[in-house]
Amino acid sequence: MGTTTTQVLEVAVLPGDGIGKEVMASCLEILRVAEAVSGGPSLECKKYDAGAQYYAQSGDALPAATLKACRQSDAILFGAMGWPDIRHADGTEIIPQLDLRMELGLYAGVRPIRWFPGLPQVLSDPRAKEIDFVLVREQTEGLFYARGRGRLDGDSEAYDTMQITRAGTQRVTAFALELARQRREQGKGHRVTCVDKANVFASMAFFRKVFDEEVAKHPAAIADHAYVDAMALTMVKKPWTLDVLVTENMFGDILSDLAAGLIGGMGMAPSGDIGDKHGLFQPAHGTAPDIAGQGKANPCAMLLSGVMMLDWLAIKTGEPQLATRARIIETAIEKVLSSGQAVPMEYGGTAGTDDVTKAVADAIPAVMRQVA
Repeated sequence: MGTTTTQVLEVAVLPGDGIGKEVMASCLEILRVAEAVSGGPSLECKKYDAGAQYYAQSGDALPAATLKACRQSDAILFGAMGWPDIRHADGTEIIPQLDLRMELGLYAGVRPIRWFPGLPQVLSDPRAKEIDFVLVREQTEGLFYARGRGRLDGDSEAYDTMQITRAGTQRVTAFALELARQRREQGKGHRVTCVDKANVFASMAFFRKVFDEEVAKHPAAIADHAYVDAMALTMVKKPWTLDVLVTENMFGDILSDLAAGLIGGMGMAPSGDIGDKHGLFQPAHGTAPDIAGQGKANPCAMLLSGVMMLDWLAIKTGEPQLATRARIIETAIEKVLSSGQAVPMEYGGTAGTDDVTKAVADAIPAVMRQVA
């Protein structure tokens, strides 16, 4: 009789700074509980040093050993990094997450925006409950290309150059189109909107041109365009009409925070930084120095980032049980929030990080029976 071998997937864990460490502990616990009831591949999660506080101790924000582990792992879980008082000699922040994007080619910043029952309804229109869209941010070029390359002429002028390439725009557009196809199969909206400023900048007109050329290769695709300023207004006035958005790096950086505000705040904003070979998953929030170490952080964005990781690994490895595990965690979070049994402090409740974590963990066995 043969022996069944359970596949082991290696996950590089970078807790980082501030509340990053707290929400990461929560995420690892929920991943462990869900794995125990769901079966399928196991996750071997190993922690590695990186971040501002480690930089203060060692002078190295992203050690070579950590980068090597990220390259070799099946996925990367990332907490949050940065600290106001710890900076490079030139005054810039310690942000290894940007270095990882460039080093690993993580060109698609995926920001799902979905309202969960039980959360504050920021917009008064009842249709705000239908908010369910995805912002795809190109994040290896655009205005962020200028990081470390800017030019200061004396004390009178400064220049940062935006880079838009055909290859970069093609691949992020193709990614957004594939995401839209997956959403169509799930019965969701699947229109892809190119968000740019093509009426002003040659670089943005080029971005739109390449977008249109890529869309033309997909006869079933539904696509349109929007200027970034008009999109900011649409997000506030009628975000329930949005499906998949694809945009330049800086525009995506700004719009993703606005989008998170539509569903209650950064505590419900997960994200994935995805390339052709690697995937890094992290909450969109920062290290929150004002509440770090107090157990007040809402861990849901980190938990939902773990859900994104499981879904990505399910496709990457061909293991559907990982997707089932993702649904278990996601449904448990929905149950906890909608029941009001653990309302995060972020939304006026009394539940701290440990309270929310325990409530989600306790909900998993019953949810498993429903999902199964």
